Amino acid sequence: MSKTTRATQALQKAGVSFTTVTYDYDPDADRIGLAAAEAIGESPSRVLKTLMAEVDGKPVCVVVPSDREVSMKKLAAAFGGKSAHMMKPSDAERATGYHVGGISPFGQKKTVPTAMEITALEEAYVYINGGQRGLQIRVDPRQAQEALRAVAAALVA
Repeated sequence: MSKTTRATQALQKAGVSFTTVTYDYDPDADRIGLAAAEAIGESPSRVLKTLMAEVDGKPVCVVVPSDREVSMKKLAAAFGGKSAHMMKPSDAERATGYHVGGISPFGQKKTVPTAMEITALEEAYVYINGGQRGLQIRVDPRQAQEALRAVAAALVA
């Protein structure tokens, strides 16, 4: 497995300090983020999942703890929109250039507005997908937010 992806390259270009962790990706896991947390021995609150959604028909990226669910109402509000819904997996792959289970908020094909769960910023470090299945990036959540130019908001139900 290569530890160099568009995500790691984007972080290097942004001058963000990070380390990578690999694990055995389980394609049959019901909840990919929770499986990743268990595989690397970290709290699910520190292992963030990257989701793609649409707010008022426009693509957005959402980064939240793997053990939490996104509130569509709160997501829409974070971007000043009226409604939000999750993107279909095939649309998310096309928009990001990554495969489901390996979608990173960093280095996507097209830059889209990003929102990050505000409670994640309280952690000393977090893990975010590194751009391929079985690769996590350990990073300071505040540096990640800055690199993504992400809105910090209460996003979970």
